[in-house]
Amino acid sequence: MRVFCHHIYEYQKGVRNLVLHTLPASDRLEVERKLKTRGIASLIYPLGKTRINVFFGDKDCVDVVRRIGKSRLCDYTPEEDFMLGIMLGYDRLRQCKRYLERSSLKRAAAERWPMIEKEKAG
Repeated sequence: MRVFCHHIYEYQKGVRNLVLHTLPASDRLEVERKLKTRGIASLIYPLGKTRINVFFGDKDCVDVVRRIGKSRLCDYTPEEDFMLGIMLGYDRLRQCKRYLERSSLKRAAAERWPMIEKEKAG
């Protein structure tokens, strides 16, 4: 919880616009209370039964994550992953390289297994 509280501090000081923090699911009520009492927008997704991902920060940033609507980060498209990384303040050049790698892998998979990719899309 100490790191979580430090992330709140960084958000309130303007260091971050959006935070993603992973915690034990048992901390959910305390996390919700801390964010609500400070008026900080948030979105919580379960990671199985024992962990949660907590997105919090600027309401518009949280709303973007909500609109993407995918609880599992591994389900993000390369474009969604890129956008999230930039919003979280990750290094822009690394995000560009990551995007290019992920989009190339996705394109290669679609070329190798076109029927599988079409079934996923439909």
